[in-house]
This record gives sequence, C-alpha cells and structure tokens, in this order.
Amino acid sequence: MLSGFDGLRFSHWHPDIRDDGVVVLTLDRAGTAVNAMSQDVLLELGSLLERIALDPPKAVVLQSGKAAGFIAGADLKEFQEFDRRGTVNDAIARGQSVYQRLAELPCPTVAAIHGHCLGGGTELALACRYRVASNDSSTRIGLPETQLGIFPGWGGSARLPQLVGAPAAMDMMLTGRTLSASAARSIGLVDKVVEPALLLDNAVQLGLRGTTRPFKQRATAWATNTWLARTLLAPQMVKQVARKARKEHYPAPYALISTWQRSGGKPVQARLDAERRAVVKLASTPTARNLIRIFFLTERLKGLGSGEHGIQRVHVVGAGVMGGDIAAWSAFKGFEVTLQDREQRFIDPALERAQALFAKKVRDESKRPAVAARLRGDLEGKGVAEADLVIEAIIEDAEAKRGLYQTLEPQLKADALLTTNTSSIPLTELRGHIRRPGQFAGLHYFNPVAQMPLVEIIHHDGMAPDTERRLAAFCKALGKFPVPVAGSPGFLVNRVLFPYMLEAATAYAEGIPGPVIDKAAVKFGMPMGPIELLDTVGLDVAAGVGHELAPFLGLQIPAALQTVEAGKRGKKDGQGIYAWENGRAKKSEVPKDYQAPADLEDRLILPLLNEAVACLHEGVVADADLLDAGVIFGTGFAPFRGGPIQHIRAVGADALVERLKVLQQRYGDRFTPRPGWDSAVLREPVV
Repeated sequence: MLSGFDGLRFSHWHPDIRDDGVVVLTLDRAGTAVNAMSQDVLLELGSLLERIALDPPKAVVLQSGKAAGFIAGADLKEFQEFDRRGTVNDAIARGQSVYQRLAELPCPTVAAIHGHCLGGGTELALACRYRVASNDSSTRIGLPETQLGIFPGWGGSARLPQLVGAPAAMDMMLTGRTLSASAARSIGLVDKVVEPALLLDNAVQLGLRGTTRPFKQRATAWATNTWLARTLLAPQMVKQVARKARKEHYPAPYALISTWQRSGGKPVQARLDAERRAVVKLASTPTARNLIRIFFLTERLKGLGSGEHGIQRVHVVGAGVMGGDIAAWSAFKGFEVTLQDREQRFIDPALERAQALFAKKVRDESKRPAVAARLRGDLEGKGVAEADLVIEAIIEDAEAKRGLYQTLEPQLKADALLTTNTSSIPLTELRGHIRRPGQFAGLHYFNPVAQMPLVEIIHHDGMAPDTERRLAAFCKALGKFPVPVAGSPGFLVNRVLFPYMLEAATAYAEGIPGPVIDKAAVKFGMPMGPIELLDTVGLDVAAGVGHELAPFLGLQIPAALQTVEAGKRGKKDGQGIYAWENGRAKKSEVPKDYQAPADLEDRLILPLLNEAVACLHEGVVADADLLDAGVIFGTGFAPFRGGPIQHIRAVGADALVERLKVLQQRYGDRFTPRPGWDSAVLREPVV
C-alpha cells in the first residue's frame, strides 16, 4: 500500500497509512480557512481513490484537517463560473463519478465528521459506508442546496432516502435545515456519536469492525422508497411545499420531489443520472442564479462585521416592543444588558416577553437562568455609566430624543457608543447638542427583532470610522447582518418600503379589498401583503414614519394613517385594518366574481423600485449589491428575484420607466420616475 502513493504529490488531500492497515485521508484544502469541494479537490480525491482501489487497505477514513469543520460544501464561485461557461453538466458528472468511485471501493469507508458538514461535504459522507460524528455543538450536518435554487447533485438526493427513509430525507433536503450529531444519529444518518477527541479512533474501529444498522431503519428505508410509497407520499410533499413556496418562484423543491417520485426505486446509476439532469436544468434558472448571488451578498455582510467590538455591557432606554426585544436578544446572545424606562410598569412586560424568548431559544432548561440573569430592569438608569453601548429606543420624536441624549451623554464612559433606533429621523436632526458626535450613530433594528436579520448602521458626517467598525462587529455578534447607510430620512429600508405601503393604503382607501391587495404582493413574491404588514408593524408606527417621510418624498398620507384610534393599532391590539386572533389576521372573503385591477401589482411594486433607484442615485448605500441585500433582508423582498436592482436589470429599466409613466398618467405624479433610471448600473447584465 505504501508504494501506491509513491510519486504522487498532493495539495489538498494528505494520506496516512496506519500500522493497522487503515488509510486516513485528511482534507486540508490549500490556501483556505475552510474546506470546500472545488474541482481540483475532487480530481485529487479521484486520483487517490484510483490508487486505493488497486490495492485496497483494511478500511479508509476521511477526515478534515481544518479546525473550522469537515467540509462546507461545493465551491460556489466555481459553480457560478461553470454556469457562465455552460459546463455545469460536466462539473456535476465529475463530482458524481468521484463520489461513486468512493462508494464502490471494495473496503469499508468511514467519514469522521466534526464541525460543519454541508452540501457536497454531506454528500461525500453519504458515499461512505459509515459515518461517525463528534458531539460538539459546532457539528451540524445538512443539505441546504434548495436554499440556493437547486438540490443535492453529487448523489445526495440519490443516496439519502435509501439510507434514512424518504420522509426524513426529503424533509432534510426540502427545508435545508441542518442536524446536530445526535439528531443525525436518531434518523440513521450517522452511525455513532462520540467525543471530539475520540473521533478518529472510533472511525478507525468502525471501519475495521463494521456495524449493522437497526432492522427498523432498513425496513423504513426500503418501504418508503417503493413505487406505492412514492406515489402516495409525493403529492403530500408537494402540498406541504406549496404552503410556503410557489412553484414558479422556487422550482427546486418541486423538482426534487418529482425526481425522487420518478426515479427513487431505480438502481443507483439511474438515480444519479436523473439527479444530474434535474440539477443542471435548475442551475440555469434565474431563481438559482439570484439565490446563489444572495449567498455571496450574505458573505459580504458577514465580512463587514469582522474585528473586535469591545462591547460587553449594553444599556437600552425604552422598553417598548422594539427596545424590550433588542434588550432581550442582546442578552440571549451573551451581552450583559440593562433596560430602562420611565416607569416599572413599562419594563415588566418587556421582561416577560424576554422570558418567552429565552424559553423558546434556550432548549436546555438548566441554562436559561444564566441567560435570563444577563437582562435586568433598570428603572433608575444606573447601567448607563457602566455601558459600552447605549441604545435609545424611545418614541419617534426628535425633541424627546435630543433631551434624553443631554441626560445620558455626561454619564457615558470615554469609549462608550451612543446609538438611536430611530426608524426615520435624520441623524443631523438628533446630533446637535452631542459632545462626542464621532461616537454617535443610528442602530436601526427591524420588527420582530428575533426574526429579522438586518440592522442598518446609520451614518452622519461627524461619525468616526471606528464607530461603524465596532457597531458592525457588534451586529455580527448578535447574528445580524450590518448594512451601512446614509442618515437621510427613512435611511434605506423604510424609505424604499414606505411608498409601497403607502400605495397599498391608498388602494385600500379606494375600495380595493385588503386581501386582494395582499394577494397581489404575495404573488409577486413578497413574504406577506402590505396591508397585513401595516397591521404587523403597527398603524401608529406607520403613521409616525409617514409624517417624517411623506414631506421628504412628496407623498400624501391617506386618511387611514392620518389618525390612528387607540386600541386599533393593528396586530398588537388585536384590531387594525384586519381583526387579529391568535397572532393571525382574519381576512374577510372576497366575492368570487371580484376582479382585481390589472395594474394592481405595478401600483404596489413600481413605487418600491422607483425609490430604490433614487436611493442608489443619491448614495444612500455604497453600491447596488448592498442595496439589494438591505432590501431583501430588511423587507423580505422576493429573494428569488435577487433584490430591486437585480429585478430591474432582469425586466429592463426602460420597460419599467414606461410602466411608471403609464401609472403617472392614470394616478398622478407620485409615479413620476425618480432620478437615476438612466444609470449604467441598472443596465448591467444579470449574472
């Protein structure tokens, strides 16, 4: 066996021939911090497997040489390049061939998994006969390809249902969720879970001695892949997917189900061929290209948060829905937090909501008291003097905020940061009497704080660069995406979203039923309709933002948002435009013969696109990619469309301008095309 590797030079895979006759292949991809399955990594593995097959050892163990994890998946930059060249089919076939060569080795093979094991890494593990995983909390195993508009194409969809049974396998692939080592063991994906220090030894022993899978797992795997099972289960899976994603928007889950239904009972090579054909077709869809682009946007946003923030203690002033939830989330993420308001009766409900969050997020009950102890009510504001970061989240009133800052700033430590969660007030209106403007910024969260991934870092011309850097790192520590934006009214997200919501309110005031308006927006791809969104945000909050933004944008506020009745502010009161019950809007039935106006979608979406163009033109964000990222993660704007600017490129800027002009003639000057539509950025090719 030693002679089998003579003369071969390896850049990524490092073979070790043990005295017990086991070959350990360690992947340590050159020049990178994490392992990804690039084509050169695949080719090198293929060469190794060819040599191993000529003189098989007693067993082969595959492990990672990276501290960061096993394998993060395929190299997506390479995948994009294959798409541009039209060679995705070749790349998929190559990966399948190498993995099948591994599966066909005439000796036991074992994947030793520690840390993240995703996509192509999980598919590599599936091509092994056995899998051992460490019980470390960082170990997560998944096949997230549907979140990229495709599905597992290197044998994952062909092998996983046969291993763990179709229901568990399809759930894992359709949702893209990752499993802990113990959860993977419970469905039969992993054969053994051990301490990290014992991982290699146990993998070697498993390779030498083998194991027999439980009869129940083998029976389930067989029974759920029969023709009858596939015929019965596939339509149920389609119904479940349809509740969350439309086929025309997200074709990958439907293609995965269809491919399994047609080919799930065939021999492995037929299953691989069907998988390859389907994935190659999906790879060329706009959805896949846009979702992969969004993946790289998220990586860019994560990169903005690199570095140290120097923040341990956070003080939040304002225990309303936003302030209380910001405080709770910060405590959940490990910060010491004090929460202040004018009276204890405002603080107590926020602390109760925090307990509900901790109960939901901290599964281990024994750890909840320590998390809860990090959040303390602070009626007198004693935490200000100890805080590294103060977040103001009081009412949307510039005078009230300025008055608060005059009491807070003299108490702050020399290096402490003072921030505001204002949703629309320009920072130039707030910083007037601040002694250290360099350490003052906006830190704009979105509701609900626990779910929305974006935080806008709001600039003003006196802000120090180090303040932005520290706040971006703080956002990353919270698990949020930071997007730096200019401090003009509404910043980015609210400024882009406001004309969309305002037009929805105007259409509603004209008599178009709320459910019809919402349906048009959801059909376009928004996560919820704008009328439901108004109620969710709160009609009072929407009105407050409207009074700040409407004059700036030259728009009129409908009567429904001019005055908001007490007790009828929306979801939080159980009554707004809709009645709310158990957290859900009760939408009245629309007569079956009601015909929605043909231009309703344009009336809703084009104002949003129009304002996005104006924001890009005015430099509210640095570039089109940051704008798309901010609007997607701040509003839920149809991810499969790639963001407002990407959507404009796909449809055509000139065509959209003409449609705006039609609406301008029909409804008035609020649809006048904003400056910036002639930008070359809007005419860049869609990639």
